[in-house]
Amino acid sequence: MATVRWNARDGGPQRPVYARFCWREHARHEMMHDAIVIGAGPAGSSTAIALAQHGWSVAMVEKVAFPRRKVCGEFMSGTSLALLDQLGVGESWRAEAGPEIRRVGFFSGDVSAQARMPSAKTGLGRALGRDRLDTILLQAAERAGVEILQPCKAVAIRRRDDLQFLTVESDQQQKLLSTPVIIAAHGSWETGKLPSQLERTSQPSDLFGFKAHFTGAALAPDLMPLLVFPGGYGGMVTADNGRVSISCCIRRDVLSGLRRRFGNIAAADAVSRHVLASCRGVRTALAGAELDGPWLAAGPIHPGIRAGYDQGIFRVGNIAGESHPVIAEGISMALQSGWLLARELIASGKGHEDRDAAGHRYEREWRRQFSTRLRAAALIAKIALGPGGASAMRAVIKNFPAALTLGARLSGKVQPVPGF
Repeated sequence: MATVRWNARDGGPQRPVYARFCWREHARHEMMHDAIVIGAGPAGSSTAIALAQHGWSVAMVEKVAFPRRKVCGEFMSGTSLALLDQLGVGESWRAEAGPEIRRVGFFSGDVSAQARMPSAKTGLGRALGRDRLDTILLQAAERAGVEILQPCKAVAIRRRDDLQFLTVESDQQQKLLSTPVIIAAHGSWETGKLPSQLERTSQPSDLFGFKAHFTGAALAPDLMPLLVFPGGYGGMVTADNGRVSISCCIRRDVLSGLRRRFGNIAAADAVSRHVLASCRGVRTALAGAELDGPWLAAGPIHPGIRAGYDQGIFRVGNIAGESHPVIAEGISMALQSGWLLARELIASGKGHEDRDAAGHRYEREWRRQFSTRLRAAALIAKIALGPGGASAMRAVIKNFPAALTLGARLSGKVQPVPGF
């Protein structure tokens, strides 16, 4: 078994000293589990923990060693707080996350506005860096009895009758895992040959994501502003240890033009200069701040609803459906989608005959829970990215700042999670 050994003092990963030995010992033997999860982000971990808590034998395959930084807005709505408690990480999350976000804001051009953030019954949202969030979720999965294969990559899936056979690879060694249930939680950016991975086409309108942390920023701790600038949008939030996270998306064609205009500089540098020049609120907040680590980039993003169950494989997180990040609901949707799937699988039991029915119930529940916020996000993004969109949004928000509160409600900030 390849697993991460955790440093009890700071939660960071130690070198998996036993992983290579155990891997080779079992390399030629097929290993059977009730379920296998591909990807250990919030969606994969929530699914794995919930299943393991109900007696399922679960393996979780993650190709990257933790902790890892990742392009992500890092904000989590208050709707997910009870779920964090159920997963066994609520106490750790509350101890480490940034301040409660009580106001939603808007920075675009010279306009800076703010309004009340609607509060869910379970509380207000906060932000925690993905380097910490993913780590504490993985630790909880290990405590729940999930077998962690990390760093380890899923390279092939084949189906025979009622079983799925997953080939995984680590340190140039391969082994075969078998299970009736495979859950894809690898996100929509993952490339490879798995049937759950998306085919990619390049379009000028593709959106690429960028993210950075800053220390010493002057952003009000309880404020999360939406940023709107020509060709893109983004957000800022105060996360753990006083770090301010700024994340944004920008069109491929706009980014290419910016790089040419600025002398073919690095993409992240071009985006940073563009956002600072376009949003006075960002310039003010970051005037005395220092960059904490490098800018990260990823993409393109793939907004939209996809099949939650296809070719015998369940999907959770972004691979099931992806919202425009403009509404800052990605982490909440990932956690909640994993929980929704686990509920259906647990209710159906471990028998093969109910798997298809569970998949279809999960798809219906997914759409019931998330479709409204995806439509709201698509509308907001279309306005923000369209010709004159930034100007139109500035005019509306300047005169009616309460529209920010309405937008937060439509984006799912108060929608309860089924079962809580």
